[in-house]
Amino acid sequence: MAAVEGDGLERRVSVPQEETPTSPTVLPWDRFSNWIHCACVVTFDLELGQAMELIYPGHVKLTDVEKTNICYLSFPDSNSGCMGDTQFHFRIRQSPGRRHFPKSAIQKDYPHQLQADNGYLYGFVYFRQTKDKSIKRGYFQKSVVLVSRLPFIALFNQLVSIIAPEYFDNGEPSLEAACHDIDQWQCPLGGDTVSLPIFGTVLQPVLPAPSILPSLYEIDIFSSFQTILPHIQMLWELVLTGEPLVVMAASPSVTSAAVQALISLIGPQKYCSDYRPYFTIHDSEFKEYTTKTQAPPSVILGVTNPFFAKTLQHWPHIIRIGEMMTQVPKGFNKLKKVSSMKTLDAKPGVYTRYKQFLAKDKGILKRIIKGMQAKRPVEAQNAILRRYFLELTQSFMIPLERYMGSLMPLQRNISPHKCPPSLRPFDTDEFLSTLERSGPQLTSGIKGDWEGLYRRFFRSPNFEGWYQHRQSEVNQKLQVLHLEALCNADLADWIQDKEEVEVVDLILRIREKLAFAVNNDIAINEESVHKLKKHLDVIVTSLPDDLQSVLKS
Repeated sequence: MAAVEGDGLERRVSVPQEETPTSPTVLPWDRFSNWIHCACVVTFDLELGQAMELIYPGHVKLTDVEKTNICYLSFPDSNSGCMGDTQFHFRIRQSPGRRHFPKSAIQKDYPHQLQADNGYLYGFVYFRQTKDKSIKRGYFQKSVVLVSRLPFIALFNQLVSIIAPEYFDNGEPSLEAACHDIDQWQCPLGGDTVSLPIFGTVLQPVLPAPSILPSLYEIDIFSSFQTILPHIQMLWELVLTGEPLVVMAASPSVTSAAVQALISLIGPQKYCSDYRPYFTIHDSEFKEYTTKTQAPPSVILGVTNPFFAKTLQHWPHIIRIGEMMTQVPKGFNKLKKVSSMKTLDAKPGVYTRYKQFLAKDKGILKRIIKGMQAKRPVEAQNAILRRYFLELTQSFMIPLERYMGSLMPLQRNISPHKCPPSLRPFDTDEFLSTLERSGPQLTSGIKGDWEGLYRRFFRSPNFEGWYQHRQSEVNQKLQVLHLEALCNADLADWIQDKEEVEVVDLILRIREKLAFAVNNDIAINEESVHKLKKHLDVIVTSLPDDLQSVLKS
């Protein structure tokens, strides 16, 4: 049995050696890198400003741009006045030219919005600021940051809240001990409940699978949008259609939670544009995202610096998040014009000229406000909102999925002797013509201009991302069906009256199919593979010896 030893640095799970058999193929830090890229410590240097004090493990490389971004994003803006401990997270682009890791097989069962994105890194920050007369500046300021490719928001926020206080109390050895603990964690397989020991605490998240709501990605929608709840349905439309959005608040804790809550509104649909839970004027993409020479890009930014109130006032949609409320104030229901948003001190609200395509659902708002008045637990309020937006998103996506299915060729048209048929192109006008008889009104009671909403969606990166993903899935399905047709065909009889060139072409196609199945991790049973290899051997042996030698070489 595993024993827990001591306190402080020694409060780690001690597992007898015989209980942890190691595979010779598992190298040091392999398991660690399944979860986390590295751990960093960022400090404030009087001459340099924010500076990287430590990266662990030491062999991990970050580019200079990545280091700079991590350093600046690991501290709240000076105007935030965050005393004590503050937690938040950020997202940065990986530098061009960095080696991209292939999508791991362990993630294939994850919902799309929780799969690692090779182009980005996430940083989970625990910042401490306390008065300290022994320091020239008068303050102790330091952050512990866990950097990962995985957007496991709840899990990594909890993890850094355990690791950072230990580091502040005991220094570098505790960070090293934590990383070694993580290097013992099992692979994050979708759908499993895993035990993750860290400093004697055992975290037990349910890893994500398509059919479950993962505990490592619980987002507090209600708290994030409590001050702007009347407009939350409109926010769903803005996120779904990839509109540029900026979230302004006093602290990065609030902006990072709100940005994450925004993209979760359209789950399980993946948000395919860029988003930055916390964004500063020092970010390497600052000029790209704040230029006034072109329309704002499809991105969601979370900002705290008052400078952005002026710099981004040309943006079409600005969300100002305020403090949590104890009662519903007057004017709670009104939208505000963007032109009235001059400073970061503006009242909480949504500043936009956007007109919703769908009628406002007053029922959900009444239910949530009644819950606020009755002091319903936050968890219950979140469950209501999550269920509501899941059903709304599904009502929007089901007609698209149904139409996508109609683009599939019929199985009887898949011949083993021809190339697999292709998916028919997506025709937006044809799709829109199906809405009258099989649109969202079948599953949703919300009235409005659904067709206009679809037209706006078709111009967004979210549609492009969804379509490419579904196209890839359908093409894989067609490849599998074609492969099965080859398995079940009497190929030995078919080649009897064929020219050598046709037979060689068939052999090459079968090999291509087998390679495709292996390289794309396609689920086909071993019996089918064995049958296809047997077909291959029979066909090859029917050819002249010299040609057999060429094909076998």
